[in-house]
Amino acid sequence: MKIPIRNLWLLQLFASDLYRHHGHEFAGAERIADNLPQLVAQMLADEVETRLHMGLSVGFTRTVSDLHRVRGRIDVLGTTRHRLLERGLVRCRYDTLVTDTVANRLVRSALRAAATSLPHHPRFRSLALQLEVAGVTGPAPRPDIVPSLRRQRLLARDHRMLSLAELLLTMSIPDPGQDKFVTVAPEDSDRYLRRLFERAVYGFYHHTLGSRGWSVEPGTRLSWSIDRISEGMQAVLPGMYTDITLRAPLRPGESIRRRIVVDTKFTAITQAGYHRPTTLNSGHLYQIYAYLMSQQERSDDHRHAEGLMLHPVVDGHFDEDMVIQTHRIRFATVDLRASGETIAAHLIRATSRGSHSETVAGTLLTPSADQLDDDVP
Repeated sequence: MKIPIRNLWLLQLFASDLYRHHGHEFAGAERIADNLPQLVAQMLADEVETRLHMGLSVGFTRTVSDLHRVRGRIDVLGTTRHRLLERGLVRCRYDTLVTDTVANRLVRSALRAAATSLPHHPRFRSLALQLEVAGVTGPAPRPDIVPSLRRQRLLARDHRMLSLAELLLTMSIPDPGQDKFVTVAPEDSDRYLRRLFERAVYGFYHHTLGSRGWSVEPGTRLSWSIDRISEGMQAVLPGMYTDITLRAPLRPGESIRRRIVVDTKFTAITQAGYHRPTTLNSGHLYQIYAYLMSQQERSDDHRHAEGLMLHPVVDGHFDEDMVIQTHRIRFATVDLRASGETIAAHLIRATSRGSHSETVAGTLLTPSADQLDDDVP
């Protein structure tokens, strides 16, 4: 299948740490998906200008020098071996403040990427040069180092800037100058794209539903309700891992919280059957059924939990459900070739209490903000 690059950018935005924690800054981003890299680059440039004005975050580097006075710790062996005392010198080891940190290099790398992909905006190249003048000259690190950087207390004020740089470097993967579409083949088991779709769904729900009081949990391990098990079976029993779990806040008059177990699949939602043209993938149905039935003795919430299987498509829309032993199981799709607004509408409607499969000329009606609030209590 072929997915527009603008929608790949949108998925990368939804999947980012920046969107989960600062999603309000991207309100309406699905309507301007074509300009997302430019928007993120401008936000990063604003942040860098502030840092240059207030002072870049610094780090420490270990330095060894022959000095006329003691600084830090004396290297006794080095001082003696080179007979430095006879020349009035002492070899010292000490820490020096530097701006050439991994975090600042990452930001400079992101600005360079923005200058390359957006050549008509000289601001990004100018800021990258200003960072180099300020001493940020080392090699660029990989973007996947950002999670470890966020755990450093000295970089607390740079979290937003680092998240912007990470997202911008991620968005720089496809080149819109070559083709406005990126080819994706789900059957090729592309791990990156499957993982991206799962993280994008989680990030979207974390921001959109979390702000409405929902609890949005990433993948968790489920336990089997086992009465007895042999040692050999224990060694080979497969585990169960959910992708996303949603829990709605209690509404007035309700005693049970709505619980939805979401599983994302980067495959076609239907396949050819033996006795009919198309059928659901039986393995996926058995999987979500096991997730629900194995947990129903834990609480009333689990006893009435719902299952949602989300699949990406590039044509049409599928949204059907059924109730099995008090558990509602829904199979829905997200059209990755539609507009950003329609993608957001598909994700919201997949968690609504009722079915929303009305179409006009084969295209799902995109709800307004008020309708979204009605759809998701």
